[in-house]
Amino acid sequence: MSLSVGMGKSTRPELFGVYGEVAVATIRRENRKVSVMIVKEGMMVTMDFRCDRVRVWVDKKGIVKQVPALG
Repeated sequence: MSLSVGMGKSTRPELFGVYGEVAVATIRRENRKVSVMIVKEGMMVTMDFRCDRVRVWVDKKGIVKQVPALG
């Protein structure tokens, strides 16, 4: 598990496969310094890297389909 200075965990593999809302709540509870948002299949997002943002990518059923990570 890698760490980012002052931002807590940089990746969250333990949240892969859980409901997106659960993942968001877990990340927010453990790290209030980052912005967390759910990204649904087909949504467009910017490709810029930000060390204060975590995107939680979910499938049509709301299940996390990609390991949440800072960026």
